[in-house]
Amino acid sequence: MSPKQQRGEATVDLVLTTALRVYAAQGQQGFTVGSVTAASGVSLGSLYHHFGSFDGLAAALYTRCMGELFDAMTTAVTRTRTARTGVHALVRSYLGFTREHRDAALFLHASAYSGYLAAHAEEISAAKEAKLAAIGAWTRRQVLKGQIVPLPGPLVEVLVMGPAGEAARRWLSSTCAFDLDEAERLLPDAVWRTLRPGPDAQGLGPRAAARGPGNVRATCGATPRSGPGGR
Repeated sequence: MSPKQQRGEATVDLVLTTALRVYAAQGQQGFTVGSVTAASGVSLGSLYHHFGSFDGLAAALYTRCMGELFDAMTTAVTRTRTARTGVHALVRSYLGFTREHRDAALFLHASAYSGYLAAHAEEISAAKEAKLAAIGAWTRRQVLKGQIVPLPGPLVEVLVMGPAGEAARRWLSSTCAFDLDEAERLLPDAVWRTLRPGPDAQGLGPRAAARGPGNVRATCGATPRSGPGGR
């Protein structure tokens, strides 16, 4: 990598890190191009050079936060040996990320109806699909082995990440008293009970698996709310 490319990557990292800090400190109203350039020391021209627009910056920040969440979940699930412990790990890692990286989780959830998600939906969806590939592959293996109910991948995604995302949203809300410790203790097994196979699931795994658990796609929007449940 050339020195110029290194400087460019450093600038991008600086702007994204500063943007998240500005959002956490000042909220949606204070999250402006002026506040980010002032806090980072990066010129408006440089910001536009790297991100195209302020919406482009916000979309890049969303993508980075989303990627960090999915990376944490992927790391957690690939260390497990059974479907039950894998589902538990997915839910707990989502909630753990929310607790440990509150600013990033808050930005993800608060972005639900932001215009930059629609404006950059294609690239965000592509990034989401790439980050979910390992989790999708794990899901498909469990379905093929008969360890998870035979559902298409996106539905498994909803069942795992939807409850975790809603729990995270409530904990992050300043107007909602919510016990995240209790959610971390009780929710993983509650989610597992919706996914463990029953007698009616026998013999259906391969057919359902072929419909998509290995290809978890962001078909219902670019947000992690319908997948990792993240906003």
